[in-house]
Order: sequence, then structure tokens, then C-alpha cells
Amino acid sequence: MDAAAAFDPWSPEFVADPYPAYAALREAGRAHWYGPTRQWLVPHHADVSALLRDRRLGRTYTHRFGHEEFGRTPPDPAHEPFHTLNDHGLLDLEGADHARIRRLVSTAFTPRTVERLAPTVRELAAGLVDGLVAAGGGDLQAAIAEPLPVAVIAAMLGIPPRDEERAMLRPWSAAICGMFELNPSEETARRAVRASVEFSAYLRELFARRRTDPGDDLVSALLAVDGLTEQERISTCVLLLNAGHEATVNTTVGGVWTLLRHDAWTGLAPAGLPVAVEELLRHDTPLQMFERWVLDDIEVGGVEIPRGSEVALLFGSANRDPAAFGPTADVLDLARADNPHVTFGAGVHYCLGAPLARLELGAVFAALRERAPGLRLAAEPVRRPGYVIRGFESLPVEV
Repeated sequence: MDAAAAFDPWSPEFVADPYPAYAALREAGRAHWYGPTRQWLVPHHADVSALLRDRRLGRTYTHRFGHEEFGRTPPDPAHEPFHTLNDHGLLDLEGADHARIRRLVSTAFTPRTVERLAPTVRELAAGLVDGLVAAGGGDLQAAIAEPLPVAVIAAMLGIPPRDEERAMLRPWSAAICGMFELNPSEETARRAVRASVEFSAYLRELFARRRTDPGDDLVSALLAVDGLTEQERISTCVLLLNAGHEATVNTTVGGVWTLLRHDAWTGLAPAGLPVAVEELLRHDTPLQMFERWVLDDIEVGGVEIPRGSEVALLFGSANRDPAAFGPTADVLDLARADNPHVTFGAGVHYCLGAPLARLELGAVFAALRERAPGLRLAAEPVRRPGYVIRGFESLPVEV
């Protein structure tokens, strides 16, 4: 049987537990053609890590090739607002444009800069957990996992708490991120286009306010520097909001679920939290796949992959590869010392927000262990259907 046949990203059963299929892919080879998405699946840690750093691949190809020249169909004109927003963001830029924008925004996310936020993040996490405890439980995702990172990144950007649009940040993000799933539907595209238009309009209005009344925030800083177009500023803010909370939300909820179902909640010791957070990021990766275009011919494990192809780097598989993590790769080990996971990527597109995500995850798990030591599931959670960005609809808990 073709190992790629077990890869079924639209199957709820596969999304719930893709790891046996990943093991079959790793056993069968290093690169597998997958017809339904016309991609090459790459499941091994060494290959994923190397290709993330390989400049023969890119998040886009338009800095070097036209669509027809690259053998690709141009995007649907009806989806233009989404593509304009997405294509000008840091994640999907390459070359000089990527380096220029990353240099301008990177100072906001250095470990030293992020550490200054630590007291605020810890206080916010403690308050949210206290609210859950006072209620006797509830949906951990809605009560803690979503509000914490959204509030932090919104405050960094300078989005006022009183703005009605702040309540729309998470729905806008969810709609836009729907386009990162495999073969998104036309309805998904329509939602993403609508969210792109509305989010962009809100940011233009916020920019106008900050130009006349600048503050100590990232939007004001972006407006003050030369070298950015208005669209690049908008796309940068949207990317920072989306990327700045999606992984944290899904790792918080998925991490609590993992700990509870492995009876490991009481083993989450405060002193070992940094190591435990890295293991939760590895063991059940929030971003299962990262895609790259092949800009120049490459070879993976004896398989020739020509220019114009797309590779699907399987982060979830790489993070369970025994070649990198030993015979206990499938085991949750909260004291795992050697943990070269690829959850935050690698190379020039390494996640800019990794220090902030680690701070937020450490703060929320510390607050939960201290204030809700008896945390337990109230019901089985329901997963969202998405595979690439993998998470839950909710996580009902009791305290």
C-alpha cells in the first residue's frame, strides 16, 4: 500500500491522530508525492530542518518568476484582497523585502524586549485563571487560551481595549487563517476576503489616529520609520496578530489536554516549566505543516523534485522522528533535555514571536498549576476540522 494513502488531512480521524500515518511515511521514504494537493510530503526531521534553511526553496516564487513561467495558475481575482494582504506580510516575502521588514520589526520581539512584558503577561494570566476558578470551570479555550495572547499582541500593537474591533481580532484571524488549510473551499475564501477587507479598513483608521496621537506601541513605531509602504504596514500588523496568538492558543489548549489525558498534570513542576513547554510544543505540534515552493531543482532521498513543485514539510512528523528524538519520540517526556523540535521553523523564516510565545505559555501553565491544581476534563473536547493549524473548538474543564 502507498504510504501516502494514509495521509488524509480531511479525515477527522487522521486530524485527531496523524502520528501513525507519519510513522508509515517515514518508514517508506523521504519524499512522497501526494496527488490530492499536488505536493511532495517530507516527513523526516533532518530533511525538514535542512529544507527550512535551503534558499532554493521559498515561501513565494513571485520575486523570481511570473505565475505562468513557474507553471502555476494566477490567483482568482475575486480573492485579491486576501492575497494582497497575505503577499505583503513578512511570512510570505523573500529576499530583500523580507530582510528589510524583518529588520524593522525584529527589535519588538527580542528576548530582552519580550522579557520586559513578563510581569504584565503573568498578571494577565493569573487574572484569567482566577476567573475560571471562581466560575468552577468552563471552556479553558474561551476563558484563558484565547484572551491572553490576543490581549498581549493587541496591546503591543496599540489596539485600544475599548475598540469594538478588538473583539473581532480573533474571528478575523480565524477567517484569514482558513486559507492556509489544504485546498480551501470557495466559502472559506469568501470569509477570508471579507475579513481581509474589514481588518485592513480598521488598521487604516487606527493608523490615522496614531499619526495624530502616537503612542508607545508597535503601530506608532511602524508609522515612524521609513522604508515601509502602507500595505506593508497593514500586512505586518495582521501577520503579527495572527501568528502572535494562533500557536499559543492551540499549544495552551492542546497542552492541557495532553497533560490531562496522560495523567501528567501533577507532574508539571514549576521549576521544570521551560523544559516542559518545549516538550508540549514538540509532542503535539500546533502547526502540522509548512509549505515551500521549489525555486530551483532539488533532490530529497534520491527523489528529484523539480522547480515549480511545492513541498509540504511535515512538522508534526519531524517532531516525532526517532532519528532525532530517539526511541521515546512518541512518548510525552516533560523532562526531555535534548529537544531540537522544529515547531518554530528554522532559517530566515524562523518564528519572530517565539520568545513571546514561550513567555505566554510559561505564564499560563504556571498560573494554572498554582491556582487550579485539581484541573480535570469536564467532557471530551471537539477538534476543529483544520489540519495545518490544528486545534480544538473548546476544552471543557472543572477545577
